[in-house]
Amino acid sequence: MEGAFNLAFSFWTGLAIVVVILIKSSIKFVPQNRAFIIERFGKYNATLVAGLNFIIPFIDKLAYNRSLKEYAIDVPSQAAITKDNIGLTVDGVLYLKVVDPYKASYGIEDYIFAVTQLAQTTMRSEIGKMSLDKTFEERDSLNFAIVNAINEAAEPWGVQVMRYEIKDIEPPRSVLEAMERQMKAERDKRATILESEGERQSAINVAEGDKRSKVLAAEADKAEQILRAEGEARAIEMIADAKAKALHTIGEAAATQQGQKAVQLDLATLAIEAKQAIAKESTIVLMDGKSSEAGSSVAEAVAIVSAMNQSKAFSV
Repeated sequence: MEGAFNLAFSFWTGLAIVVVILIKSSIKFVPQNRAFIIERFGKYNATLVAGLNFIIPFIDKLAYNRSLKEYAIDVPSQAAITKDNIGLTVDGVLYLKVVDPYKASYGIEDYIFAVTQLAQTTMRSEIGKMSLDKTFEERDSLNFAIVNAINEAAEPWGVQVMRYEIKDIEPPRSVLEAMERQMKAERDKRATILESEGERQSAINVAEGDKRSKVLAAEADKAEQILRAEGEARAIEMIADAKAKALHTIGEAAATQQGQKAVQLDLATLAIEAKQAIAKESTIVLMDGKSSEAGSSVAEAVAIVSAMNQSKAFSV
């Protein structure tokens, strides 16, 4: 009995171990962004995607494990000739991903190597369609053309090129020197143009300033002349008013007896002063003997005043 029990226990234990192994072999956990290619009897059977999957142990086999992530592949430097027969050395970076694991597994042996070679040949072909200046100016269009050409050729391989970036374009040394001279001449040209534009603008500003200054000076001179004329006119008016008032006052005073005497005295004084002035200015003065005395001068002045009083022009 004990031997039979041990035999049965060993049988069930072995069977349980075999079942566990079979269950473990039949379960496949596929990580995210990966795909498992399953073959049955050496022939493609299924593509397992991310998550829990089951296969038949010992019949189904994991043939390929493909990553669905995006790859960055360095494209080696290569020589290319432009449309205007200039040799260039070009390198770049290629970004691609597997979109069909079945085609990537059975459509080509090594899709990374194939896409890299295709990128190099396509790059040479596209650069041969462009001149040297265009290769520097139109990198984006060049990258776009290379991506389209690679995707069209790589479609049977189950891969897709997301983008292509040219890292460096290196022309020959002689071309670089010519480009440097051209850039220097262009910079000198721009500097000369900017300098002449600055001088022209400066001359315009100076002329505008002179014009404005002259206009302001003319306006100031005009205002000054107007103010001076107004001042002189006002002064003349004030002087005339003052003289008119003085004459009016003198006339009123001369209308009285005392005023007449004052006027006579003033005229006599003026007559004496006039004779004295004539005597000072002339070296020879002809006078009669009677008029040389001071008394006779006063008498003459009084006579003049009396004549004025008797005249109708001076009568009140």
